[in-house]
Amino acid sequence: MIDLGLLAFAQPWLLLALAGLPVLWLLLRLTPPAPRKVAFPAVRLLFGLKVPEETPARTPWWLLLLRLLIAALIILGLAQPLLNPSARLAGSGPVILAVDDGWSSARFWQARQVIGGKLLAQAEREGRAAVILTTARNAQGEAAAASGLLPAGEAQRVLQGLRPKPWPNDRAAALEALGDLEFEGSAHVVWLSDGLADDDTAAFATALQRLGSLEVLREEGSGLPELALPPDTEGVDLVARALRADTVAAGRSDALALGADGRILAKAPLIYEPGESEARALLDLPTEMRNRIARIAIEGQNTAGAVVLLDERWRRRPVGLVTAGSQQDSQPLLSESYYLERALAPFTELRQGNTEELLQRQLAVLVVPDAVGLNPAERQTIAGWVDRGGLLLRFAGPRTVSQSGGTGAGISGSAEAVAGAQADDLLPVQLRGGDRILGGALTWDTPAQLAPFAVDSPFAELALPNDVLIRRQVLAVPSLDLAEKTWARLADGTPLVTAEQRGDGWLVLFHTTANTDWSNLPISGLFVDMLRRVMAVSQGVGGGGSGEVLPPIEVMDGFGSLGAAPATVLALEPDDASPLRVTPQHPPGYYGNDSLRQAHNMGSSVAGLTPLGALPAGVTSGGYHESPEQDLKPWLLAAALILGFADLLISLFLRGLLRVPAGAGPRATAALVVFGLAMSFPAFLPEAGAQEGAAVTDEGRAMEATLITRLAFVQTGISAVDEVSRAGLSGLTRVLERRTSVEAGAPLGVVLGRDELAFFPLIYWPITSEQPDLDAGAIEQVNGYLENGGTILFDLREASSGMQLFGATSRGSRDLQRLTRGLSVPPLEPVPPGHVLRKSFYLMEDFPGRFTGGTLWLEAQSENINDGVASILIGSNDWAGAWAVNRLGRPLNAVVPGGPRQREMAYRFGVNLVMYALTGNYKADQVHIPFILERLGQ
Repeated sequence: MIDLGLLAFAQPWLLLALAGLPVLWLLLRLTPPAPRKVAFPAVRLLFGLKVPEETPARTPWWLLLLRLLIAALIILGLAQPLLNPSARLAGSGPVILAVDDGWSSARFWQARQVIGGKLLAQAEREGRAAVILTTARNAQGEAAAASGLLPAGEAQRVLQGLRPKPWPNDRAAALEALGDLEFEGSAHVVWLSDGLADDDTAAFATALQRLGSLEVLREEGSGLPELALPPDTEGVDLVARALRADTVAAGRSDALALGADGRILAKAPLIYEPGESEARALLDLPTEMRNRIARIAIEGQNTAGAVVLLDERWRRRPVGLVTAGSQQDSQPLLSESYYLERALAPFTELRQGNTEELLQRQLAVLVVPDAVGLNPAERQTIAGWVDRGGLLLRFAGPRTVSQSGGTGAGISGSAEAVAGAQADDLLPVQLRGGDRILGGALTWDTPAQLAPFAVDSPFAELALPNDVLIRRQVLAVPSLDLAEKTWARLADGTPLVTAEQRGDGWLVLFHTTANTDWSNLPISGLFVDMLRRVMAVSQGVGGGGSGEVLPPIEVMDGFGSLGAAPATVLALEPDDASPLRVTPQHPPGYYGNDSLRQAHNMGSSVAGLTPLGALPAGVTSGGYHESPEQDLKPWLLAAALILGFADLLISLFLRGLLRVPAGAGPRATAALVVFGLAMSFPAFLPEAGAQEGAAVTDEGRAMEATLITRLAFVQTGISAVDEVSRAGLSGLTRVLERRTSVEAGAPLGVVLGRDELAFFPLIYWPITSEQPDLDAGAIEQVNGYLENGGTILFDLREASSGMQLFGATSRGSRDLQRLTRGLSVPPLEPVPPGHVLRKSFYLMEDFPGRFTGGTLWLEAQSENINDGVASILIGSNDWAGAWAVNRLGRPLNAVVPGGPRQREMAYRFGVNLVMYALTGNYKADQVHIPFILERLGQ
């Protein structure tokens, strides 16, 4: 390899072929071109016959020069010139590539492979062998071993075949593998780290440094991976949690609540305060929607650690209601079970049956009305279930009074009554014999109201309605701990709800019936709120505490995607003594069977995230940045190929095989030469970037915007959002050029209040909470643009299935109302079924983007105004996210729930939208109806 500063040649010996160019010149000059064939009658041989002998024609000098240039380009290309070549690798031994391939490396895995591939390509040019060492254990649980000395080309194929694993790194095991390496000379060692530290980091770095010069590549700051923790339950609400490594500055991520089909059910911001490693986000969902959440993921992370799978422990609490059989069938609308079912069903997963049936499945709460009797075997079973963490909710009534030995007519009881009460060990307190009647013809008492709840009661802060009255109750035997066990009491201080912790569970008793026989509490909203608080006290269902072996159902890969479990995955054996950890034999995923499905998550195996700290002296550290080195070989060979095509055209012309109009010979020849050179010239230029940068002058920007049709987007000031908008409109522009007659240029970004908007037929405006309110000048400018025929697509960029827009409670809707304050927003309506937007180019029924289900709103107006084009369209499906592509034309974002069909329909909506903005109500003309009907018939 020859290094000439900014230029180097990987195969310099091929440059010797340049010495043969003069010989090639002489050969081409001495060889005449093929004779030109001209069609003419034979008699013309007699005209203009010249006696002197003529010398043969020679190849034109400019054609010789073109062919020499082609030969030179081929020689230079095969010599593999490198622009801005990287420095030579240190040492004389092999290149050792240590790769962190645990879950924490998955986020930027492709970048690691690209950088590692370039390093190995350089090792191949220098004739160096390579060794690849991974730090995560393999699928069999064995410590990863070094690959041994491999040719650099073979090592590249090994690197491209690696995939991140869904379990943590084991650098201690990788440290032992380093001792088995044997090679000559000093190695060049590169550690592609995940940016996180553990107990073995320092020892691992020291061992790598002993092999030769060590360079460590790592992510920093927001590039470090985040860990999704199991969510908390606060009452009926679900709180997402996440952990980060770098706690220096404030940060933000977004938690996505996803259904089993991948649909986004909720999105909430995770705000990291400076110095804090954990963030929390409340998932504000109705209880009906909460039970559909299958997993919570951190947006943009794409790792197994950024996903938390949910099972019954985090869904609505499973509640068992013991029914009384024939006793309630006679009068179902008056039974206690009817009132309890109506109160519990909206926020719990309610199951009904007898005690044996209900306790065969996991339950959080078991509700036993007064009408249900329990035999000794059932009592023993329930007692054991409560000790293991269950909550037993009971209601008093006539059966309770009879079992306590009372007469049902007073408040006093005998010693036998007290003894009978003591025999019932499933009550939180001892009950006095009989019941207390409040109100009636033979009593001076009146129905009692509830006293305010104590601050330490689960019912604290609940509002007390004045119309809730208790007519009968069962009294508790006074005791020293009765006040501590009382959750609710009447105005006279007597207990209404008591509770006692028994083992790991709870016993809770309402001292009145669950129907309206003894009070009107069951038909009040307070009854539902009190039951909600009782459900919140329960622990939910256990995480496999039954000890049952759980076979794998689905497991995650390193990128957090669920799939079939391979043969190396073993069944989980829950152990109450120690938490289950993620290992190669037990990767994160779902385990269990049809009756029990348990989630196994990464959060149980990672205690915390610590960024990679100080490294041993002499170690070079850097980020994952692509080398400026650029291989010119493909560009030079492409230029030679294009020039060779031009030479072929010229040769065909000179031989008369390519006909041109009479008298245009020299001009045609010159045109062919210019064409060949013009086609080859872009090969020497770097790839053109987007042309949306700020123009040097206002006049230059105006010319840039008017010489060709361009789409525009509103710059929000948030680089990530603006990049997606730019990439999205660029992707849509490519589709327009391929499928329609629209010839559009690269999209431009506009700053409201500063840049002129009149040049653009359509402006895409992504809504974000960080955008400042519009000032007076911007409001006037936008109103003028809308009044003069411009169209703006407002995109809330959030998953939504509702029909509300203004007045809704989502964050995007609130930001939309704030940013459009002062704008002349006309009356809006969902896109009508026969609207021209549905048929301006493609026939469409809905308008999906990155998300589906959102309603597209537009201006409700007459077809005679602005040629039928609405000035405002508002939706929430994140269309730019679905359109966005990189330089190679590959999608940047996944679509939800996903699939090529959804992305294709998103592109079709974009085409319809642009054609609608450019042509107005053209497709609404009756002349198109026969063709549309014919298309629909197909």
